[in-house]
Amino acid sequence: MASIRTRKQTGKLYLDFYFDGARYREQTALPDTPENRTKLGKLADKLEREIARGKFNYAEFFGKPAKEPRVKASDAYRRAGGYQPGSGVQTACQANAAAEQTPNFVEFLEIWRNENFVQFRKSYQRTVEDIFKAHLVPKFGNTRVGDIRREDLLTFRSVLAKAPGRKGLTMSPKRVNAIMALMSQIMSEASDRYHFTNPYQNIKSLRLRKPDVEPFTLQEVNLILNTVREDMRNYYIVRFFTGMRTGEIDGLKWKYVDLERRQILIRSTIVAGIEEEDGKTYDSIRDIEISEVVCQALKRQRLVTFRRSDYVFCNSVGQPLDHNNVTKRVWYPLLRHLGLARRRPYITRHTAATLWLAAGENPLWIARQLGHSSTEMLYKVYGRFVPNLTRLDGSAFDRLLATNTNIGELGNALQLEVKNG
Repeated sequence: MASIRTRKQTGKLYLDFYFDGARYREQTALPDTPENRTKLGKLADKLEREIARGKFNYAEFFGKPAKEPRVKASDAYRRAGGYQPGSGVQTACQANAAAEQTPNFVEFLEIWRNENFVQFRKSYQRTVEDIFKAHLVPKFGNTRVGDIRREDLLTFRSVLAKAPGRKGLTMSPKRVNAIMALMSQIMSEASDRYHFTNPYQNIKSLRLRKPDVEPFTLQEVNLILNTVREDMRNYYIVRFFTGMRTGEIDGLKWKYVDLERRQILIRSTIVAGIEEEDGKTYDSIRDIEISEVVCQALKRQRLVTFRRSDYVFCNSVGQPLDHNNVTKRVWYPLLRHLGLARRRPYITRHTAATLWLAAGENPLWIARQLGHSSTEMLYKVYGRFVPNLTRLDGSAFDRLLATNTNIGELGNALQLEVKNG
C-alpha cells in the first residue's frame, strides 16, 4: 500500500511503497498542501493498481530506474510482528499472496449465504437468489474473490446498466444499485475475512431520478369505485382510503381487522406469493385508523369472505389474491375503459397520502398511517401536492402582509410619483 509522507528536513511530499519484496521512497518537489496531497494520492492509486495487476514498470512509471531499496519488505514485516489488518505494513507481495489463498467467488457465496440469510425475510431471500443466479455467478463464479478488481466491478456495473430491463428498456439505475449493493456486502465480508484490500471502496451508487408520483384526484377515485366490478369494489375502497401496500392488503387477515375500534393491524404481508409474519420495515408494523367509508366496506366484505377464508380479500377457493392476476385482469382494463392514464396499482397508496394532505390531516399522523418513521419521506415524495391541495402556497403570507403593512400602498405611491415625473 502506497503512503504519502512528508520529509521533516524539507517539508516536501514523497511516496512510500512496497514493490517486489522491497520498500521504496520516491521524493517529490511538492510542498505539503491539501491540493498536492490530492494530486499525489491519484498517482498513488494508479501505482497500487499497476502493482496489483502485475503491470508495474518502475522506470516507465517514474521515468528513471529504481534505486537500491534501503529496507526490505520482509524486514519491515518481521519487525512489525507479522501483518495485522489495518496496520499498514502489508506489502504488495503479501496482498497478492492473500488473494491467491481466497476461495472462488461461488464457494465464498455459499459461506456468505449460510451466514447471512438468517437475517433476511423469505421474499428477500428469493430476490437475492435470483440476483446470484442471473448476474453474480455467471460473471464471477470461478474467479477467486481476492482476484476481483475495482475495474472488474465498474465494468460489470456498466454492462448491467445496458442490459435489457422491463418493457424493452434498459435496466433501471435502482435495479443496478440493488445488484451492486449486494456485491458490495459480499466483497466487504470477503476482504475482512481474507485480509485483502476491498476493491469496492469508493464506488458510488448510480444517481436515481427523483420520484414523481401522479395520484388520482378525488373525482377520478369516485369514477373508478363507481365503475369497478362489484366483487372488487370493497378491495379498492380499502386500498384508496388506507394507503396500504399491495403486500399488506393481499396478506390482510380477518384476525387483524378490529371494526369496533376501527383499526386495521398490519402484522403480515404476502410478497411474491410468500407470506411473511412481519412488515416491509420495522415501522411497517402499525395500526391504521380507518374511516367510516372503509369500515362499511369491510363490513360488507365480512359477509362475503369471513366464513370461507382467513383472508379479507381472497379468490373463489379462499386463497389470497394473486396481485399480478388482479392487475392484468381488473386494474389495467378498468383504466383503459375509463380513459385514464396507465398507472401501477401502488398509485392507490400515493392517492391516499395526497387526499389526507388535501383534507388538512396532521403530517405526522399521515406518516404513521403509511408506516413511515418520520415526515421526511412524506414531504420528499408528496411535497409538491401540499400547495396544490391545501393552498399552503404563500397566499396566506400575502394576505398577512396586505392587511398588516403599508408596503403595497408605498409601492403604489412610488409608481404614481415616477409616472407623474
